[in-house]
Amino acid sequence: MRIEQRMKLTPRMIQSMEILQLPLVALEERLEQELSNNPTLELREPTDADRQKLREELEQSQRDDREGERELRVDGDPAGSHSGEDFERLNNLAEDYGETWSGNTLESDSYRPSIPRSDGERDAKMDAMANTAARGQSLSEQLQDQWHLFDFESRIMEAGDFLIGLIDADGYLRLSREEILAQSPPGIDAQDIDQALPLLKASLEPPGLGAFDLRECLLLQIQATERQIKASNGRSEAIKTLALERKLVEDHLKDIEVNRLPRIAKVLNVGIDEVQEAIAGLRRFHPRPGRILAGDTPPAIRPDAIVEFDEVNDCYTARLTNDRFTSVMINPRYARMARNPGVDKKTREFISENLRSAKWFLEAIDQRNSTLLRVIAVVLNAQREFFDYGPQHLRPLPMTSVADQLGIHVATVSRAVSEKYLETPRGNFPLRMFFSGGTETESGEAMSWTAVQAKLQEIIDAEDKSNPLNDDELVEKLQAKGIEIARRTVAKYRKQLNIPPARQRKQY
Repeated sequence: MRIEQRMKLTPRMIQSMEILQLPLVALEERLEQELSNNPTLELREPTDADRQKLREELEQSQRDDREGERELRVDGDPAGSHSGEDFERLNNLAEDYGETWSGNTLESDSYRPSIPRSDGERDAKMDAMANTAARGQSLSEQLQDQWHLFDFESRIMEAGDFLIGLIDADGYLRLSREEILAQSPPGIDAQDIDQALPLLKASLEPPGLGAFDLRECLLLQIQATERQIKASNGRSEAIKTLALERKLVEDHLKDIEVNRLPRIAKVLNVGIDEVQEAIAGLRRFHPRPGRILAGDTPPAIRPDAIVEFDEVNDCYTARLTNDRFTSVMINPRYARMARNPGVDKKTREFISENLRSAKWFLEAIDQRNSTLLRVIAVVLNAQREFFDYGPQHLRPLPMTSVADQLGIHVATVSRAVSEKYLETPRGNFPLRMFFSGGTETESGEAMSWTAVQAKLQEIIDAEDKSNPLNDDELVEKLQAKGIEIARRTVAKYRKQLNIPPARQRKQY
């Protein structure tokens, strides 16, 4: 026996934390799951009469519920949704958060009544599935289709199929000949590989697929362009330009990378303007041809809230975009069945458990909305100058400060801003961007690190491109604006902004 104090998370707390942290797209998926699994939840627009009637029925049915939170258990759960997985979820959450949930509990009158969907109402989930684009072919599938259009010997065709399987998402075959032979299946020897590989590189579209490195990839594309020009009886000037581009790729890729254009011009005995023109011509070739056929589709950003300027009150306001959740309600029929003694006992227990689960889910949604709006309200007030004048006026805003203002734990603020986005008059921004440390200018003005980066970008944009500023000179420019930061910090921010060093920024 021992006496100890320990933190205990109940399923209700787990659910609240999970839903608070979900971005809008994931939250909509969770809603679909709840609507599918819980028969007491419905999706429809309520009426005032529905609200009042269900409020009374819920108050009556909840009087017999146990007080406090349901304990975690691993067996005998009527709903089947809070069984042994609770312990695994609890362990994961303890590792991730390790803090007590803090928030406001909403009263039962915040719940919304519902009746079942009418037979004529469209199923939003089925509509979404019908409107979802079919999965496109993978890169390997597309290359296999191209390869099988040719009629080479069977052994060469088999070797080509094997090589296609080794091509990565960028379109490169990044293995040495020895590594390829070591992985080749029985029946395919070195001679088959040596015959199939050049045929593969010459046959697949777009040109450049199957190259070992960037140099070979660009050369394959130059060769294909040369064939097209010769086939169409192209101008000799175009052939001459391609010859210079080929020479740059074969011998001077490293010089191009570090912007040593004078050296290239001297070695090739041409003018710098010709070198610049040739480099500009190389930009029409794709360094990752595989992405042309099967490029990654960037995930769509769905803002969780929209920020608008209220001219009447001279302030910024926010509204949530999850309008669909206002139509999620508890069906009042099940509330009546749960307290009807004429209904079978097991049925009533099943309905009661699902009603309780639905109640917790709606509470968690309301709690998420409330917490998110409160956090955004603090952001709008603290970052007013950002919304008025732009990123250079972003102020430091620690999460601990927001948590103190709202009377909640800093872990709650962190979960509330995780993967959330704001749509503002200045564009879409991640909510977490508004929370950062910073520094003070010589005038005593607080400036966030994001604002310092914006100021650094402004200085570099305005520099003389024929004589760009090095990092030491950038430090001096920032100091002249009252911003004291170290040279290594300037170099770090420059890399984060994908700005090359001065040597590579120089224009001849």
